[in-house]
Amino acid sequence: MTHTPLETLAARFEAERPRLRALARRMLGSAAEAEDAVQEFSLRLASASEVDNLAAWLTTVVSRICLDLLRARRETPFEQLPDRGVAGPEEDLALADEVGRALLVVLAALAPAERVAFVLHDLFSVPFEAVSPILDRSPATAKKLASRARLRVRGTPAAGSGLGEHRKVVEAFLAAARGGDLAALLELLAPDVVRHADAAALPPGAAAVLRGADAVARGTTAFADHARLAEPALMDGTVGLVLAPYGRLTGVLKVSVTAGRVAAYEVIADPERLAKVAVAVLP
Repeated sequence: MTHTPLETLAARFEAERPRLRALARRMLGSAAEAEDAVQEFSLRLASASEVDNLAAWLTTVVSRICLDLLRARRETPFEQLPDRGVAGPEEDLALADEVGRALLVVLAALAPAERVAFVLHDLFSVPFEAVSPILDRSPATAKKLASRARLRVRGTPAAGSGLGEHRKVVEAFLAAARGGDLAALLELLAPDVVRHADAAALPPGAAAVLRGADAVARGTTAFADHARLAEPALMDGTVGLVLAPYGRLTGVLKVSVTAGRVAAYEVIADPERLAKVAVAVLP
């Protein structure tokens, strides 16, 4: 084992920085947080002076930093996170276009260990023998975590769900919600539509249940800013909407469609309930 001068390490780190940043961006779903993670690692560079395989070591340390950030994120209430604006930084929007918005929102629904195992193995071809020490799990367990994540990412449409027509209605509903288009919402909602919402998704004092097209449409337009961050996704086998700003899952909308109209929708924002919803990329 040879000692590598710090100047040489710094140069090799800079050569690896784009790959490390790409890795962290996919794990965290946020360009800004990824940059912070890579920068945090640069402060530890001196400890790599006797590392034989620098690229593998860099991957391991940055992945562990991301894993810690993902775990901390799940334990921090969303309202306590820094306010970064509704639209998000341009870098985050570029990331969504590069990776795919649907994949990012589904990755946000995975547990931290599942997400790290899937990103490392499936997106960056890191063998499970190298993934396992990052997660502090056996290679067999790391493989199971990635497999479980892969199944959740792909999902399975519910039998006889009429996915195509259901999807058209949900996408039209999302477009109207994003634009705050009351008239379009009234056209899409059934007259006796019902909206249920967890308390975590509502401002203080707001009604958890709304009934009738007019009340539900007006309630929906009040969340136009949030709707801009939502994306269609498979949810328990059928099409719904997922809200995952900056790689953090904060809410889902389960949408029931009857005769080409939204008959009901439920907003789930309670963390325990969110963890039980199976979210996947639309085919």
